[in-house]
Amino acid sequence: MKRFSPVIRNLTRKPGRTTALILLTAFLALSVFAGTLVVSSLRRGLGSMENRLGADIIVVPAEAESKSSLKNMLLQGTIGTFYMDASALDKVKETEGVQKASAQIFLSSMKADCCSVKVQIIGFDPENDFVVQPWIAESLNRPLGDMEIVVGSRVGTDVGDNFRIYDRKCLVVAKLAPTGTGLDTAVYCNMNTIHTLLQAAEEKGVSHKIDSGNDAEVVSAIYVKTVPGADIGLVNNRLNGKIRKATSVRTTGMITEVSDSLGGVSRTVAILIAAVWILALAILFIAFSMMVNERRRELAVYRLVGMSRKMLSGMILKETALCSLAGALCGVLLGAVLVFPFTTLIETSLKLPYLAPSAGTTAVFAVLAIAVTVAAGCAASLHTASKLSRVDPGSTLREGA
Repeated sequence: MKRFSPVIRNLTRKPGRTTALILLTAFLALSVFAGTLVVSSLRRGLGSMENRLGADIIVVPAEAESKSSLKNMLLQGTIGTFYMDASALDKVKETEGVQKASAQIFLSSMKADCCSVKVQIIGFDPENDFVVQPWIAESLNRPLGDMEIVVGSRVGTDVGDNFRIYDRKCLVVAKLAPTGTGLDTAVYCNMNTIHTLLQAAEEKGVSHKIDSGNDAEVVSAIYVKTVPGADIGLVNNRLNGKIRKATSVRTTGMITEVSDSLGGVSRTVAILIAAVWILALAILFIAFSMMVNERRRELAVYRLVGMSRKMLSGMILKETALCSLAGALCGVLLGAVLVFPFTTLIETSLKLPYLAPSAGTTAVFAVLAIAVTVAAGCAASLHTASKLSRVDPGSTLREGA
Protein backbone atom coordinates (compact mmCIF):
# COMPACT_ATOMS: atom_id res chain seq x y z
CA MET A 1 0.00 0.00 0.00
CA LYS A 2 2.93 2.35 0.75
CA ARG A 3 3.96 1.98 -2.88
CA PHE A 4 0.65 3.59 -3.94
CA SER A 5 0.53 6.29 -1.24
CA PRO A 6 2.12 9.07 -3.39
CA VAL A 7 -0.11 8.06 -6.29
CA ILE A 8 -3.25 8.27 -4.15
CA ARG A 9 -2.15 11.65 -2.77
CA ASN A 10 -1.66 12.96 -6.30
CA LEU A 11 -5.13 11.80 -7.31
CA THR A 12 -6.90 13.23 -4.26
CA ARG A 13 -5.06 16.54 -4.60
CA LYS A 14 -6.74 17.14 -7.97
CA PRO A 15 -10.28 15.76 -7.46
CA GLY A 16 -11.70 17.45 -10.56
CA ARG A 17 -9.15 15.91 -12.90
CA THR A 18 -9.41 12.52 -11.19
CA THR A 19 -13.21 12.51 -11.38
CA ALA A 20 -13.13 13.40 -15.08
CA LEU A 21 -10.77 10.49 -15.85
CA ILE A 22 -12.91 8.08 -13.81
CA LEU A 23 -16.06 9.19 -15.66
CA LEU A 24 -14.39 8.73 -19.05
CA THR A 25 -13.20 5.22 -18.26
CA ALA A 26 -16.59 4.39 -16.70
CA PHE A 27 -18.19 5.38 -20.01
CA LEU A 28 -15.81 3.05 -21.86
CA ALA A 29 -16.52 0.11 -19.55
CA LEU A 30 -20.27 0.75 -19.64
CA SER A 31 -20.37 0.69 -23.45
CA VAL A 32 -18.31 -2.50 -23.70
CA PHE A 33 -20.05 -4.43 -20.92
CA ALA A 34 -23.63 -3.40 -21.73
CA GLY A 35 -23.13 -3.79 -25.48
CA THR A 36 -21.59 -7.24 -25.09
CA LEU A 37 -24.39 -8.31 -22.75
CA VAL A 38 -27.12 -7.23 -25.17
CA VAL A 39 -25.55 -8.85 -28.25
CA SER A 40 -24.75 -12.05 -26.34
CA SER A 41 -28.31 -12.22 -24.98
CA LEU A 42 -29.76 -11.81 -28.48
CA ARG A 43 -27.55 -14.54 -29.92
CA ARG A 44 -28.39 -16.84 -27.01
CA GLY A 45 -32.09 -16.14 -27.52
CA LEU A 46 -31.85 -17.04 -31.20
CA GLY A 47 -30.06 -20.29 -30.35
CA SER A 48 -32.74 -21.12 -27.79
CA MET A 49 -35.46 -20.41 -30.34
CA GLU A 50 -33.83 -22.76 -32.86
CA ASN A 51 -33.59 -25.52 -30.25
CA ARG A 52 -37.16 -25.10 -28.97
CA LEU A 53 -38.92 -25.00 -32.33
CA GLY A 54 -37.86 -28.57 -33.05
CA ALA A 55 -39.72 -28.67 -36.37
CA ASP A 56 -38.83 -28.04 -39.99
CA ILE A 57 -42.27 -26.77 -41.01
CA ILE A 58 -45.30 -25.34 -39.21
CA VAL A 59 -48.78 -25.52 -40.76
CA VAL A 60 -51.29 -22.92 -39.55
CA PRO A 61 -54.73 -21.74 -40.74
CA ALA A 62 -54.57 -19.17 -43.53
CA GLU A 63 -56.39 -16.70 -41.26
CA ALA A 64 -53.48 -16.81 -38.80
CA GLU A 65 -51.54 -14.33 -40.93
CA SER A 66 -54.23 -11.68 -40.48
CA LYS A 67 -55.18 -12.43 -36.88
CA SER A 68 -51.82 -13.03 -35.22
CA SER A 69 -48.47 -13.63 -36.80
CA LEU A 70 -47.00 -16.95 -35.74
CA LYS A 71 -43.59 -15.32 -35.49
CA ASN A 72 -44.92 -12.65 -33.13
CA MET A 73 -46.53 -15.31 -30.97
CA LEU A 74 -43.28 -17.23 -30.72
CA LEU A 75 -41.05 -14.19 -30.19
CA GLN A 76 -43.20 -11.78 -28.21
CA GLY A 77 -45.91 -13.92 -26.64
CA THR A 78 -48.64 -12.25 -28.70
CA ILE A 79 -51.95 -13.95 -27.95
CA GLY A 80 -53.25 -15.96 -30.91
CA THR A 81 -56.32 -18.17 -31.29
CA PHE A 82 -57.02 -19.65 -34.72
CA TYR A 83 -58.32 -23.02 -35.81
CA MET A 84 -58.52 -25.40 -38.75
CA ASP A 85 -60.07 -28.80 -39.27
CA ALA A 86 -58.30 -31.59 -37.40
CA SER A 87 -58.33 -33.71 -40.56
CA ALA A 88 -55.42 -31.57 -41.73
CA LEU A 89 -53.18 -33.56 -39.37
CA ASP A 90 -53.87 -36.81 -41.25
CA LYS A 91 -53.25 -35.08 -44.58
CA VAL A 92 -49.92 -33.78 -43.32
CA LYS A 93 -48.86 -37.24 -42.12
CA GLU A 94 -49.73 -38.72 -45.52
CA THR A 95 -47.62 -36.17 -47.41
CA GLU A 96 -44.44 -37.49 -49.03
CA GLY A 97 -41.31 -36.40 -47.16
CA VAL A 98 -43.01 -36.02 -43.76
CA GLN A 99 -41.45 -38.16 -41.02
CA LYS A 100 -43.75 -37.12 -38.16
CA ALA A 101 -46.30 -34.45 -37.33
CA SER A 102 -47.81 -33.20 -34.11
CA ALA A 103 -50.77 -30.87 -33.56
CA GLN A 104 -51.32 -28.11 -31.02
CA ILE A 105 -54.45 -26.20 -30.00
CA PHE A 106 -54.25 -22.57 -28.87
CA LEU A 107 -56.48 -20.77 -26.41
CA SER A 108 -56.15 -17.42 -24.67
CA SER A 109 -57.40 -16.68 -21.19
CA MET A 110 -59.01 -13.37 -20.21
CA LYS A 111 -58.23 -10.40 -18.02
CA ALA A 112 -61.24 -11.14 -15.83
CA ASP A 113 -62.19 -12.74 -12.50
CA CYS A 114 -62.51 -16.14 -14.18
CA CYS A 115 -58.79 -16.23 -15.01
CA SER A 116 -55.65 -15.75 -12.92
CA VAL A 117 -53.85 -13.83 -15.69
CA LYS A 118 -54.17 -13.43 -19.45
CA VAL A 119 -51.86 -15.95 -21.11
CA GLN A 120 -51.50 -18.06 -24.22
CA ILE A 121 -52.55 -21.66 -23.50
CA ILE A 122 -51.08 -24.37 -25.71
CA GLY A 123 -52.57 -27.85 -25.74
CA PHE A 124 -50.45 -30.69 -27.13
CA ASP A 125 -50.61 -34.47 -27.39
CA PRO A 126 -47.84 -35.96 -25.19
CA GLU A 127 -48.01 -39.27 -27.06
CA ASN A 128 -46.84 -37.95 -30.42
CA ASP A 129 -45.44 -34.51 -29.59
CA PHE A 130 -41.78 -33.89 -30.40
CA VAL A 131 -41.72 -30.10 -29.88
CA VAL A 132 -42.95 -29.36 -26.35
CA GLN A 133 -42.52 -32.72 -24.59
CA PRO A 134 -38.66 -32.86 -24.73
CA TRP A 135 -38.57 -29.36 -23.26
CA ILE A 136 -41.09 -30.22 -20.51
CA ALA A 137 -39.18 -33.42 -19.70
CA GLU A 138 -36.34 -31.23 -18.40
CA SER A 139 -38.64 -30.00 -15.61
CA LEU A 140 -41.18 -32.85 -15.22
CA ASN A 141 -40.16 -36.52 -15.19
CA ARG A 142 -43.65 -37.98 -15.56
CA PRO A 143 -46.58 -37.69 -17.99
CA LEU A 144 -48.63 -34.52 -17.77
CA GLY A 145 -52.03 -35.38 -16.26
CA ASP A 146 -55.48 -33.94 -16.91
CA MET A 147 -56.04 -30.42 -15.48
CA GLU A 148 -52.31 -30.16 -14.85
CA ILE A 149 -50.31 -27.39 -16.50
CA VAL A 150 -46.69 -26.47 -17.08
CA VAL A 151 -45.96 -22.74 -17.16
CA GLY A 152 -43.31 -20.66 -18.88
CA SER A 153 -40.59 -18.97 -16.85
CA ARG A 154 -42.26 -15.53 -16.94
CA VAL A 155 -45.72 -16.63 -15.85
CA GLY A 156 -46.32 -15.28 -12.35
CA THR A 157 -47.07 -18.51 -10.52
CA ASP A 158 -45.13 -21.31 -8.83
CA VAL A 159 -45.18 -25.10 -8.80
CA GLY A 160 -47.98 -26.35 -6.54
CA ASP A 161 -50.21 -23.32 -7.12
CA ASN A 162 -53.73 -23.53 -8.49
CA PHE A 163 -54.04 -21.56 -11.72
CA ARG A 164 -57.58 -20.51 -12.66
CA ILE A 165 -58.60 -20.52 -16.32
CA TYR A 166 -62.25 -19.79 -17.11
CA ASP A 167 -63.14 -20.80 -13.54
CA ARG A 168 -61.46 -24.18 -13.95
CA LYS A 169 -58.65 -24.88 -11.49
CA CYS A 170 -55.45 -26.23 -13.00
CA LEU A 171 -52.52 -27.45 -10.92
CA VAL A 172 -49.09 -26.05 -11.79
CA VAL A 173 -46.76 -29.08 -11.80
CA ALA A 174 -43.64 -27.58 -13.40
CA LYS A 175 -42.06 -24.32 -14.48
CA LEU A 176 -39.91 -24.28 -17.59
CA ALA A 177 -36.43 -22.88 -18.03
CA PRO A 178 -36.31 -19.49 -19.76
CA THR A 179 -36.01 -19.38 -23.56
CA GLY A 180 -35.90 -15.65 -24.19
CA THR A 181 -38.96 -15.95 -26.49
CA GLY A 182 -42.72 -15.49 -26.21
CA LEU A 183 -42.93 -19.13 -25.12
CA ASP A 184 -41.85 -17.97 -21.66
CA THR A 185 -45.28 -16.41 -21.14
CA ALA A 186 -47.30 -19.45 -22.25
CA VAL A 187 -49.08 -22.25 -20.38
CA TYR A 188 -48.94 -25.86 -21.60
CA CYS A 189 -51.44 -28.69 -21.05
CA ASN A 190 -52.52 -31.98 -22.63
CA MET A 191 -55.35 -32.31 -25.15
CA ASN A 192 -57.99 -33.39 -22.60
CA THR A 193 -57.29 -30.28 -20.56
CA ILE A 194 -57.38 -27.90 -23.53
CA HIS A 195 -60.75 -29.31 -24.65
CA THR A 196 -62.12 -28.84 -21.13
CA LEU A 197 -60.89 -25.25 -21.12
CA LEU A 198 -62.33 -24.57 -24.58
CA GLN A 199 -65.74 -25.71 -23.34
CA ALA A 200 -65.36 -23.60 -20.20
CA ALA A 201 -64.56 -20.58 -22.36
CA GLU A 202 -67.68 -21.20 -24.46
CA GLU A 203 -69.74 -21.31 -21.24
CA LYS A 204 -68.33 -17.87 -20.38
CA GLY A 205 -69.54 -16.54 -23.72
CA VAL A 206 -66.16 -16.61 -25.45
CA SER A 207 -66.70 -17.55 -29.09
CA HIS A 208 -63.82 -19.22 -30.91
CA LYS A 209 -65.66 -19.32 -34.26
CA ILE A 210 -65.08 -23.03 -34.77
CA ASP A 211 -66.86 -23.90 -38.03
CA SER A 212 -67.85 -27.42 -36.99
CA GLY A 213 -68.97 -26.25 -33.56
CA ASN A 214 -67.01 -29.14 -32.05
CA ASP A 215 -63.69 -28.22 -30.43
CA ALA A 216 -62.60 -31.87 -30.64
CA GLU A 217 -62.41 -31.53 -34.42
CA VAL A 218 -59.95 -28.63 -34.63
CA VAL A 219 -56.25 -27.89 -34.29
CA SER A 220 -54.39 -24.57 -34.33
CA ALA A 221 -50.98 -25.56 -35.66
CA ILE A 222 -49.25 -28.67 -36.94
CA TYR A 223 -45.52 -29.06 -36.40
CA VAL A 224 -43.77 -31.13 -39.06
CA LYS A 225 -40.47 -33.01 -39.01
CA THR A 226 -39.29 -34.04 -42.46
CA VAL A 227 -37.53 -37.25 -43.43
CA PRO A 228 -33.72 -36.89 -43.09
CA GLY A 229 -32.30 -35.72 -46.41
CA ALA A 230 -35.66 -34.57 -47.76
CA ASP A 231 -35.95 -31.27 -49.62
CA ILE A 232 -37.75 -29.17 -46.99
CA GLY A 233 -38.75 -26.56 -49.57
CA LEU A 234 -40.36 -29.23 -51.75
CA VAL A 235 -42.23 -30.75 -48.79
CA ASN A 236 -43.38 -27.27 -47.81
CA ASN A 237 -44.76 -26.67 -51.32
CA ARG A 238 -46.56 -30.03 -51.24
CA LEU A 239 -48.23 -29.11 -47.96
CA ASN A 240 -49.29 -25.70 -49.27
CA GLY A 241 -50.85 -27.36 -52.31
CA LYS A 242 -52.50 -30.19 -50.39
CA ILE A 243 -54.16 -28.54 -47.40
CA ARG A 244 -56.92 -26.02 -48.09
CA LYS A 245 -57.36 -22.89 -45.97
CA ALA A 246 -53.92 -23.41 -44.43
CA THR A 247 -50.46 -21.93 -44.79
CA SER A 248 -47.23 -23.89 -44.49
CA VAL A 249 -44.25 -21.99 -43.03
CA ARG A 250 -40.61 -23.09 -43.02
CA THR A 251 -39.06 -22.51 -39.61
CA THR A 252 -35.64 -21.94 -41.18
CA GLY A 253 -37.07 -18.96 -43.03
CA MET A 254 -38.47 -17.59 -39.80
CA ILE A 255 -35.15 -18.09 -38.02
CA THR A 256 -33.22 -16.57 -40.93
CA GLU A 257 -35.43 -13.49 -40.78
CA VAL A 258 -34.82 -13.18 -37.05
CA SER A 259 -31.10 -13.82 -37.57
CA ASP A 260 -30.94 -11.03 -40.16
CA SER A 261 -32.63 -8.65 -37.73
CA LEU A 262 -30.22 -9.73 -35.01
CA GLY A 263 -27.30 -9.11 -37.34
CA GLY A 264 -28.53 -5.58 -37.95
CA VAL A 265 -28.86 -4.91 -34.23
CA SER A 266 -25.42 -6.41 -33.57
CA ARG A 267 -23.84 -4.18 -36.22
CA THR A 268 -25.57 -1.12 -34.80
CA VAL A 269 -24.38 -1.94 -31.28
CA ALA A 270 -20.83 -2.56 -32.57
CA ILE A 271 -20.81 0.79 -34.41
CA LEU A 272 -22.06 2.60 -31.31
CA ILE A 273 -19.41 0.92 -29.13
CA ALA A 274 -16.70 1.83 -31.66
CA ALA A 275 -17.91 5.44 -31.82
CA VAL A 276 -17.95 5.69 -28.02
CA TRP A 277 -14.45 4.23 -27.80
CA ILE A 278 -13.01 6.52 -30.48
CA LEU A 279 -14.55 9.56 -28.82
CA ALA A 280 -13.55 8.54 -25.29
CA LEU A 281 -9.99 7.57 -26.27
CA ALA A 282 -9.56 10.86 -28.14
CA ILE A 283 -10.71 12.73 -25.05
CA LEU A 284 -8.36 10.64 -22.89
CA PHE A 285 -5.39 11.48 -25.12
CA ILE A 286 -6.32 15.17 -25.03
CA ALA A 287 -6.76 15.04 -21.26
CA PHE A 288 -3.34 13.45 -20.76
CA SER A 289 -1.73 15.93 -23.15
CA MET A 290 -3.20 18.80 -21.13
CA MET A 291 -1.64 17.23 -18.05
CA VAL A 292 1.80 17.83 -19.58
CA ASN A 293 1.68 21.59 -19.06
CA GLU A 294 -0.36 21.38 -15.87
CA ARG A 295 2.12 19.09 -14.10
CA ARG A 296 5.47 20.16 -15.57
CA ARG A 297 6.69 21.93 -12.42
CA GLU A 298 5.35 19.22 -10.11
CA LEU A 299 7.13 16.47 -12.03
CA ALA A 300 10.29 18.54 -12.33
CA VAL A 301 10.42 18.68 -8.53
CA TYR A 302 10.07 14.88 -8.38
CA ARG A 303 13.06 14.57 -10.72
CA LEU A 304 15.13 17.00 -8.62
CA VAL A 305 14.51 15.02 -5.42
CA GLY A 306 15.91 11.90 -7.07
CA MET A 307 13.04 10.18 -8.90
CA SER A 308 14.27 8.44 -12.05
CA ARG A 309 12.54 8.61 -15.43
CA LYS A 310 11.37 5.03 -15.01
CA MET A 311 9.94 5.76 -11.56
CA LEU A 312 8.21 8.88 -12.89
CA SER A 313 6.63 6.96 -15.78
CA GLY A 314 5.60 4.23 -13.36
CA MET A 315 3.90 6.74 -11.06
CA ILE A 316 1.88 8.21 -13.94
CA LEU A 317 0.86 4.75 -15.13
CA LYS A 318 -0.21 3.79 -11.61
CA GLU A 319 -2.35 6.93 -11.39
CA THR A 320 -3.94 6.05 -14.71
CA ALA A 321 -4.43 2.41 -13.73
CA LEU A 322 -6.17 3.33 -10.46
CA CYS A 323 -8.45 5.85 -12.20
CA SER A 324 -9.21 3.37 -14.98
CA LEU A 325 -9.92 0.56 -12.52
CA ALA A 326 -12.26 2.73 -10.47
CA GLY A 327 -14.02 3.91 -13.62
CA ALA A 328 -14.25 0.40 -15.06
CA LEU A 329 -15.81 -0.97 -11.87
CA CYS A 330 -18.35 1.87 -11.85
CA GLY A 331 -19.09 1.35 -15.55
CA VAL A 332 -19.66 -2.39 -15.21
CA LEU A 333 -21.89 -1.88 -12.17
CA LEU A 334 -23.90 0.78 -14.00
CA GLY A 335 -24.16 -1.50 -17.05
CA ALA A 336 -25.59 -4.30 -14.91
CA VAL A 337 -28.10 -1.89 -13.34
CA LEU A 338 -29.19 -0.61 -16.75
CA VAL A 339 -29.44 -3.98 -18.53
CA PHE A 340 -30.62 -6.72 -16.14
CA PRO A 341 -33.75 -5.07 -14.67
CA PHE A 342 -34.98 -4.18 -18.15
CA THR A 343 -34.51 -7.44 -20.07
CA THR A 344 -38.24 -7.69 -20.83
CA LEU A 345 -38.33 -4.09 -22.07
CA ILE A 346 -35.27 -4.69 -24.28
CA GLU A 347 -36.82 -7.86 -25.73
CA THR A 348 -40.13 -6.08 -26.40
CA SER A 349 -38.45 -3.05 -27.96
CA LEU A 350 -36.18 -5.06 -30.26
CA LYS A 351 -38.87 -7.68 -31.02
CA LEU A 352 -36.19 -10.37 -30.96
CA PRO A 353 -35.56 -13.41 -28.75
CA TYR A 354 -33.54 -12.29 -25.73
CA LEU A 355 -32.00 -14.66 -23.19
CA ALA A 356 -29.52 -13.27 -20.67
CA PRO A 357 -26.24 -15.20 -20.26
CA SER A 358 -25.44 -17.25 -17.18
CA ALA A 359 -23.87 -15.69 -14.09
CA GLY A 360 -20.50 -17.24 -15.00
CA THR A 361 -20.55 -15.84 -18.52
CA THR A 362 -21.65 -12.44 -17.22
CA ALA A 363 -18.73 -12.45 -14.77
CA VAL A 364 -16.33 -13.20 -17.64
CA PHE A 365 -17.79 -10.29 -19.65
CA ALA A 366 -17.35 -8.02 -16.61
CA VAL A 367 -13.71 -9.03 -16.10
CA LEU A 368 -12.93 -8.58 -19.80
CA ALA A 369 -14.60 -5.14 -19.87
CA ILE A 370 -12.58 -4.06 -16.82
CA ALA A 371 -9.33 -5.43 -18.27
CA VAL A 372 -9.86 -3.80 -21.67
CA THR A 373 -10.80 -0.47 -20.10
CA VAL A 374 -7.77 -0.40 -17.79
CA ALA A 375 -5.50 -1.38 -20.69
CA ALA A 376 -6.99 1.37 -22.87
CA GLY A 377 -6.50 3.96 -20.15
CA CYS A 378 -2.89 2.93 -19.59
CA ALA A 379 -2.21 2.89 -23.33
CA ALA A 380 -3.58 6.42 -23.64
CA SER A 381 -1.19 7.62 -20.93
CA LEU A 382 1.94 5.87 -22.22
CA HIS A 383 2.89 8.67 -24.63
CA THR A 384 2.32 11.32 -21.97
CA ALA A 385 4.26 9.34 -19.36
CA SER A 386 7.20 8.98 -21.74
CA LYS A 387 7.11 12.68 -22.64
CA LEU A 388 6.89 13.81 -19.02
CA SER A 389 9.77 11.59 -17.94
CA ARG A 390 12.09 13.33 -20.44
CA VAL A 391 11.38 16.80 -19.08
CA ASP A 392 14.55 18.61 -17.96
CA PRO A 393 13.75 19.65 -14.37
CA GLY A 394 16.12 22.63 -14.28
CA SER A 395 14.84 24.33 -17.43
CA THR A 396 11.24 23.63 -16.44
CA LEU A 397 11.63 25.32 -13.06
CA ARG A 398 13.48 28.28 -14.63
CA GLU A 399 10.63 28.73 -17.15
CA GLY A 400 8.11 28.98 -14.34
CA ALA A 401 10.27 31.31 -12.24
